Amino acid sequence: MNPVELKYSKSHEWAKVEGNTVTLGITAHAQDSLGDVVFVELPDNDTTVVAGEAFGTVESVKAVSDMIAPVSGKVIDYNQEVLDSPELLNDDPYGEGWLIKVEVDDLTVLDELLSAAEYEAFLAEEGQ
Repeated sequence: MNPVELKYSKSHEWAKVEGNTVTLGITAHAQDSLGDVVFVELPDNDTTVVAGEAFGTVESVKAVSDMIAPVSGKVIDYNQEVLDSPELLNDDPYGEGWLIKVEVDDLTVLDELLSAAEYEAFLAEEGQ
């Protein structure tokens, strides 16, 4: 079950909104599809991320995948623990496995993201 307080992208990232700060991560579905995560690459603080573009990569025993930013803004924090222990993405994708925090100027882009129910319906439609 996907947490209802989060927003979701069709590229399987989640977004948690707190004021103008948005925390990003990958969904349980994404980490499950990837298998055991062995390496994560994240942007440094003060890096600009752009909605619809890659902000980092996640490498598993199966594949290397880009993570796509659902919002645009400036990175204000990244999760060093995930860099040191990538398995956190498998163990706790919605908690300790968060990836980056972005200071967002335009929160209206979040309106394009899916609710938990819409994301689950999207997964069902995709046969996932």
